[in-house]
Amino acid sequence: MTVRDRLDGLWRDEDFVDWYPRDGRPGLSPAQLATVCLRRLYALVFLEHPTRRLHIAGVTAHPTAAWATWQARNLAAEPGASTDPVRFLIPDRDSRYTEAFDAVFHAEDIEIIRTPVRAPRAKAHCERVIGTLRREVLDHVLVLGEAHACQVLAEYQRHCNWLRPRRARSQLSPEAHEQPPQVRAPADRRVPCTRILGGVINEYRYAA
Repeated sequence: MTVRDRLDGLWRDEDFVDWYPRDGRPGLSPAQLATVCLRRLYALVFLEHPTRRLHIAGVTAHPTAAWATWQARNLAAEPGASTDPVRFLIPDRDSRYTEAFDAVFHAEDIEIIRTPVRAPRAKAHCERVIGTLRREVLDHVLVLGEAHACQVLAEYQRHCNWLRPRRARSQLSPEAHEQPPQVRAPADRRVPCTRILGGVINEYRYAA
């Protein structure tokens, strides 16, 4: 896993894994955060590059090799985990990514390619995802514990996958397959707001 200098007191960009679909562009990732009691937690986050689809694999205070392998098995067994065939997995050189971890993906005919030592730019898309997650959510939410972290990340994943437009996909969300029908603005111009994570993120749309 890639280790970088600490960005602030609560978060450090490290432990990134990248998933490369057949088009050769990146896609998968994990990271680290702290609770209000200063207990450090680790979250494994996967990103599909073509669709920008997020997968929150798990949260733990003890990211052992066995835990990383378990999360890999869960991802491989998840129905529809990836919308595109996967050819390469690009992990860092952390000791927690063992032969057992690699074997899970080898069984799916996915080739393992290690990144260069201390080369975070080799996984720029994943680093950006972790930075966005920190700036938009974790810098504004006091995480109470492991269960709360899972709840916060799951809600952010739902927002990103279903409602957040992506310029790389012509303003489609990761889960969308076609452009939504054009909606005429109502006469009263009402635009209801849906509050996500208590208002940390707001979603807007025209009233029906």
